[in-house]
This record gives sequence, C-alpha cells and structure tokens, in this order.
Amino acid sequence: MVCVAAAGQAAVVSELTELTKPTGTQDAARPATGLSTLQGTALYVGAVLGTGVIALPALAAQLAGPASLLAWCALVLLSVPLAATFAALAARHPDAGGVSTYARLAFGERTAVVVGWCFFFTVPTGAAPAALFAGQYVEAALGGGTTTATITAAALMAVVTATNAAGLRVTGRVQLALAGLLALLLLLAVALALPHAHWSNLIPFAPHGWFSLAPAAALLVWSFAGWEAITHLAAEFRRPARDLPRATAAALAVVGVLYLAVAFAVVTVLGPNAAESAAPLGDLMARGLGGNARLPAAGAALLLTLGTMNAYYAGVAKLGAALGRDGALPEWLARGSTVGEVPRRSLVFVSALTIPSLVATAAFHVQTRTLVSLTAGLIVAVYAIGVAAALRLLPRRSKGRAAAVSALAAVALILAATGVYLAWAAVVSVAALLYARLTRAGRRA
Repeated sequence: MVCVAAAGQAAVVSELTELTKPTGTQDAARPATGLSTLQGTALYVGAVLGTGVIALPALAAQLAGPASLLAWCALVLLSVPLAATFAALAARHPDAGGVSTYARLAFGERTAVVVGWCFFFTVPTGAAPAALFAGQYVEAALGGGTTTATITAAALMAVVTATNAAGLRVTGRVQLALAGLLALLLLLAVALALPHAHWSNLIPFAPHGWFSLAPAAALLVWSFAGWEAITHLAAEFRRPARDLPRATAAALAVVGVLYLAVAFAVVTVLGPNAAESAAPLGDLMARGLGGNARLPAAGAALLLTLGTMNAYYAGVAKLGAALGRDGALPEWLARGSTVGEVPRRSLVFVSALTIPSLVATAAFHVQTRTLVSLTAGLIVAVYAIGVAAALRLLPRRSKGRAAAVSALAAVALILAATGVYLAWAAVVSVAALLYARLTRAGRRA
C-alpha cells in the first residue's frame, strides 16, 4: 500500500517543475543573498513534515485503527495539486502577503483580510500543541510531568523567535541543518523498527468502521499543512519562478516518503499499542534499538518541532508585516514587509499571542487534539480561498490552473471532513471583517 502510494506520488511530482510558466520579469534583480532552492526545500520540509510525524500516527490510529493508513495515503496524493497550486501562485506573484495577496488580486480587500487573519492566527492557535508534542517526549525522557512539557514548549517558542529575529539568512541555514537531521533520524527509526513489523497488526483493518476515516483525515490535515506557509517568503527566493517549483517538488517527494514510512511502521510494529502511545516515534526507536530510546526520541521530537515552528514563524511574521502594510492589521507592524527586511515587530507580536494559548492549555488541561483540529480548520479555510483565487489568477490551459482544478476537489473533501472545527475559522473571519470595517471608518473620520 505504501509503495503504491509513493509510486503514484512520484509520477505526479515529476510534472511539478513544469507547472509554472511565469510571464514578466519577477526574477530580475533578485539579491544573490536570497533563499536558494535547497534552503527553500528545507523550509517546505520543516513546515509540512514537522510535528505531525511525532504524534499524529498514534492519534489517527486511535480514531481509525490500521485503516488510518488509507487516510495518510489519500492526503499524500491530495497534497500534490495543493502544493502545485500554491507554487504556481507564488512564482507568478511573489509577495509577503502570500495567499492574502492572491485573494486581494482575485476577490478584493475583504476576502484578503479574512484569509490573512485566518493564516496569521494559525500560529497563536497551533504553536502551543506543536511545542507540547515535543514537550511530551522530553517529559517521557526526563520526567517532571506537565511542568517539564510546558517549560520545554516555552523554550522552543523563545528559540524560534530568536532565530527568526536574526534574519531569514540565519533561518534558512538553520532550517537546512534541521531538515537533514530530522530526515536521517526518521529513516533510521523506521529502518531499525521494520524488522519487528507483523502483518497481523493490520487485522482488524477498520475496527471502528469505515466512517472513522473522515475524522482521521480531518485530524491529519495538520500534517499536510505548510504548502501555503512558504508563499509569504516567495519574494525572498533568489529566483522565485525557478526555485519555488523545484523546492516544492523536492519537498513533496521527501515528505510523502517519510510520512508513509513512519505511519506504516507505527501501525505494523506497535500494533494495538499504537493507539495508546504518547510518543510513537520513541516506541519505534525502542523496538529497533532495544531498551530505552526515550532520549534520542526526545532529541528527534525537538528537531522536528523546531523545523515546523521555524518555518511557520518566518512565514507568519512576514505576513503580519504585509497585513500591517495593507491596513488589515495595525500599521505599526508594517516594517519588514519589503524584500530583505526582518519583520521583527510582527514577529514579537505573533510570539506574544502564543503565550495565552500555552498558558490556557497547561492551566485548563485543554486537549492538544482539540487545538490541532481548530488550527486545521483555519488552514482549510486558507486552502479553499487560495485555490479559488488560483482559478481566477492562473492562465487558462496552464498546468498550474489544471492543478488548481484538482486541488479544488481535494479541498472540498477536506472541508467536509473538517466539519465543526471550521467554526473557529468563522469566528476569526468575523473578527477580521469587523476590524477592517472599524479601521476603515476611523480613516474616513
């Protein structure tokens, strides 16, 4: 099953570098110090792979049992047209506003404000559960309960904020090192664990019924979010029209293989225990190495989480500056929206917003799965508007537009699976429109 899905993905990915046929001269006069294709690939891998692989295989197994592997395969394949669509948009319209800019060009100011806010608030909503996933691995290795997990999460937030404050060149180099290490660790964990796999662990295949695939797929949207995150950094690439499609294609191949390999190993090696594991990657390492592998598993979890948060903080900080520039957030945040500038004000602002989320999660014992699903609702809303914008902005009969048509069908399926968790996206959207209306009235006065 995993081999078939990976082969199908490889066939589609091979076409990705031809998806963008940009017009104009957007690649002219780009600074030589911008992001390279390799650094862009690392940012994509970090944004998409990240924390999902250290926790979600077990959470998905809780919901759907071994049948969760079908949800993984489906989302790997559905991510191809989504990634291709955003790569085509970013290559043609490189701007710090990312999907917000595409929505403005396609539908006008109000839609741009809504999609900008939805993506901006993915970090305040999602940073806490992402950091706590790693914190749980550290707590399993060192003890200390919730206190250890919370302190680890806060430290991760501080490190990522400091890295991004140093500038995108530092961020890109750090991300490249992190991506290489985490890919090596994941492949090592799977290679060591697979000799202990048992086909009998796939039976019963759907213990909770086939309808359990829908909530499992909705949960796994978190794992495949990130294709939209790097659009906010498109203008920082040396040659966006050339480098973005290449980075996207390479990241698709890496992410697809690693996700499918880890999910398959978790289900076939851990068996029924997979659904109860708080640290499935650590359990895989323990099976492969023998004895206690909690410390190396904690190290891998920290690397994965740093990679994801690093990429998202970079993209959202750049977006916040663009929203300040465009009047969708306070103008004070606008510094850093142009190419080469560091959006430190926006970075500090979004970092401050993550603190109440972490405190509330720790103090009131909010389930991380709930926050993951709420964040997924925001991301699905961004996907829906972004794909709709692509249908208007990309040239007819281009491969990019064909990818957008396929992506629209994928997003429709994901919207249906997300269900009630879209309510948080609706709340954020209403708040965005109210803010836009009040500030517009203030400017008129």
